[in-house]
Amino acid sequence: MTKTNAGRFFEDYAVGDVITHAVPRTISGGERALYHALYPARTALYSSDAFAQNCGLTAAPMDDLIAFHTVFGKTVPDVSLNAIANLGYAEGRWLAPVWEGDTLTATSEVIGVKQNSNGKSGVVWVRTEGRNQNGIAVLSYVRWVMVRKRGDGAAPLTVIPELSKVVDPADLVIPTGLNFTEYDFALAGEPHRLGDYAVGEIIDHVDGVTIEEAEHMIATRLWQNTAKVHFDATNRPDGKRLMYGGHVISLARALSFNGLANAQMIVALNGGAHANPCFAGDTVRAWSEVLDVAETSVPGVGAIRLRLVATKGAAGALKGEDGKYLPDVLLDLDYWALMPV
Repeated sequence: MTKTNAGRFFEDYAVGDVITHAVPRTISGGERALYHALYPARTALYSSDAFAQNCGLTAAPMDDLIAFHTVFGKTVPDVSLNAIANLGYAEGRWLAPVWEGDTLTATSEVIGVKQNSNGKSGVVWVRTEGRNQNGIAVLSYVRWVMVRKRGDGAAPLTVIPELSKVVDPADLVIPTGLNFTEYDFALAGEPHRLGDYAVGEIIDHVDGVTIEEAEHMIATRLWQNTAKVHFDATNRPDGKRLMYGGHVISLARALSFNGLANAQMIVALNGGAHANPCFAGDTVRAWSEVLDVAETSVPGVGAIRLRLVATKGAAGALKGEDGKYLPDVLLDLDYWALMPV
């Protein structure tokens, strides 16, 4: 008998299981300060109470990815402690802003399982929901992760969920009060409106950042992502710690400010893949492709669908002739953001 938690292995998951994740977390202003220190995040709506109030909100909410990373981190001990890799995302929606002082909790439902052909691991799909202290859902998303098996025993019955490729623009949740009719483009940093972007346009965000071990370790501890591959260098045959995928997402999102400063709020996550591993010493660059634009019913507010790519290579380069990601590509993320029209 042992009181310690070795984490779930692939055999421990069954479709329909609902997992309540420990531990509730109250979000403080320190989270925002650390987030903006780790990533060169400059989105005006999340940086300035005055700017947010001019856009109809009571104050600047927490950055969208602070909410995502916090909820995600809650799930790690129960979903991906024994992960080989986090594989992808779908059907993600931000349902309500997170404010300083909110307490977040998370639950996950297992919606799919499939053993890999090697018999040593399998893929688990979960739908995770984050709620605040009032029981209001703030975030929901699906992710799938490759998890080690404990042994050579029988695998769970295969169930592969059917997932939407894109969140319908009609299902995007716009925060109550948000209004871009008095939007200050000068203070936001760029003059570009929704109508200035064309579907198919490629935006090279120009800048690059070399990832350091120290930044990665602060991020994994801050968001309490305790997956062994991120903490324990002996967990991989090459003796390297795998850089936390959320760290790459936030870094790429911050780099995208140059060219997309007015893509203010992420409101949906259509899909995503961590295409190749990222390690300390890698220099990460970012580029975006405009996939779609949509109107909303809120004055001055439009939606832009973007592919955000983190890469060690050239802008616009994504996949080879074989349809596989090029080795320099680290992240391929498909999301909806709110932008002034």
